[in-house]
Amino acid sequence: MSAGDSHIMPTYNRAALRFVRGAGAWLETDTGEKYLDFGSGVAVNTLGHAHPKLNAALKAQSEKLWHVSNLYQIPEQEKLADALCDASFADLVFFSNSGAEAAEGMIKAMRKYHAANGAPEKVTLIGFHGAFHGRTLAALAAAGNPAYLEGFGPAPQGFVHCPELTLDAVEKLIDETTAGLLIEPVQGEGGVRDVGTAFLRGLRALCDKHDILLGFDEVQCGIGRTGKLFAHEWAEVTPDVMAIAKGIGGGFPLGAVMTTKAVGSVMQPGTHGSTYGGNPLACAVGAAVMDEVNDPAFLNQVQDMAIYFRQHLARLLEENSDMFEDVRGRGLMVGMKCKIANSDMVAALRDENVLSIGAGDNVLRILPPLNVTQDEINTAVTAIEQACAKLRAGE
Repeated sequence: MSAGDSHIMPTYNRAALRFVRGAGAWLETDTGEKYLDFGSGVAVNTLGHAHPKLNAALKAQSEKLWHVSNLYQIPEQEKLADALCDASFADLVFFSNSGAEAAEGMIKAMRKYHAANGAPEKVTLIGFHGAFHGRTLAALAAAGNPAYLEGFGPAPQGFVHCPELTLDAVEKLIDETTAGLLIEPVQGEGGVRDVGTAFLRGLRALCDKHDILLGFDEVQCGIGRTGKLFAHEWAEVTPDVMAIAKGIGGGFPLGAVMTTKAVGSVMQPGTHGSTYGGNPLACAVGAAVMDEVNDPAFLNQVQDMAIYFRQHLARLLEENSDMFEDVRGRGLMVGMKCKIANSDMVAALRDENVLSIGAGDNVLRILPPLNVTQDEINTAVTAIEQACAKLRAGE
């Protein structure tokens, strides 16, 4: 079916590929062509495709119970919340279905905290240039990208945006209405930018100084993507509230708002909700992801593969300086800033049967599954070399 004949709303520029099955880091089309998936469904397929432990968890739970709603206690939800809190700063968890919903929940919790503590005027949230928090109106307003807001009428109020990643610039924006700061420790859509350990530590100090909250968006950089369970662990700082999604479901829609007790306890019955959020099926899969990823040996392997990959990318950068400017990101969240259009590089890699993703700042985003092998990395590196050669030759 051509794009003009489809009944699907035309909100995406889709490649002409139809995948029908997958295994590990590989996908197969309806015509039998195999592709190395180094996009991982935009950092979602944490353990690749058709992982046996996730399949087993999904099958076992599907034969018992799918959905009951949050009108009742859900043991699978309690199990996953326990695992997340035991492994993090958090005391309380609210489950959603997506990253945008998790971001919305984080925004609401940060504002509600101040209202419940006698400071209802503290509603403004400070975000950062290059941020992305999802496609709902409040999430778009929090990120402040005009292109994403165009045509949707007045943006929700109460958001300001810091144009640079400096503490002086942030502090100048803090006033009596400020509720907190929202930041991705490693920006994804904005160009795979690691904001840096010193900056995150400085933000924590600013929040403590001004009695405001620190909110991290780890929807893309969390759940082992950087070689730690959560990216902020590299800086040895903790937020007051955090949004996660993508990798926690391993391919099944799942998100969460994680908070300290002080923040989460203000979200009493009636303040927030979700019909599907945290249903037994989603949480059973999420628990299986946590069982696999939240293991020191697994995370060490992620770090080892990241080092191996980056060593090869450093050589590629040197040998293809006409194509790439730098390599950025952290762990297996990799960005290569392009000197040609990143869309051309994505297409050239796709011609080599390797899937990647574009990002802001003209960056090629590479997000392999976290259980990627050296052989698969070698395949991707060879494909990048071949793509560069063909682009250079005008093929």
